[in-house]
Amino acid sequence: MTKQHDVHVVAEPERHRWKVRQGRRTLSHHRTQTGAVNAARREARRDRVDLVTHGVNGRIRSKDSYGNEGTTRDAEH
Repeated sequence: MTKQHDVHVVAEPERHRWKVRQGRRTLSHHRTQTGAVNAARREARRDRVDLVTHGVNGRIRSKDSYGNEGTTRDAEH
């Protein structure tokens, strides 16, 4: 079984929109970051991978795990 890639929400500043990516594939485009995060969360839950949200500057804002994780809880949420 191949490992699924994490789902990323990244900005496209030149087009004033957000995109949801998994590996090299762009899954969808959204006008708002909130819309992109909601779509990415569905994909991450379905594939049981991490959701990584980037800010406009490209830096990671948050990470959420929807995969097989240990017994320790996520410190962020």
